[in-house]
Amino acid sequence: MGIVSRADALQRAEDAGFDLVEIAPNAEPPVCRIMNFGKFRYEKEKKEREARKAQTKVEMKEIRLRPKTNEHHRGFKVRDARRWLQSGKKVRVTIRFRGREITYPELALEDLREIAEELSDVGDIEQAPNMEGRSMFMMLVPKK
Repeated sequence: MGIVSRADALQRAEDAGFDLVEIAPNAEPPVCRIMNFGKFRYEKEKKEREARKAQTKVEMKEIRLRPKTNEHHRGFKVRDARRWLQSGKKVRVTIRFRGREITYPELALEDLREIAEELSDVGDIEQAPNMEGRSMFMMLVPKK
């Protein structure tokens, strides 16, 4: 309809039995449309719901170990990690150091390498073993 005064636009909307809805307030001049506002709001909410439904939230799980964790106990943890990777979740493997254990980070590095090797058929390393404070961790993601 072109550039119309505000009063004229409101009158046209009232004559048509609809609402005057501001579509782009930052434009110069602001863009408005004559439409049913309730229907416009419903359609907008419907699009937002569909967008939220389409989003995928990747869940992250964690297994925690110590450098002195024995093979049997580690086997349980690795089995859980395998199950999580197969269901599409990320897994963070953390090895916490207590006391003087921190003087031997190569033990933890070896453990993390062994775990990555055991899970190589279902997961890939997203983040290599990394030291952070008194713990060393690595991230595994499911294979595509």
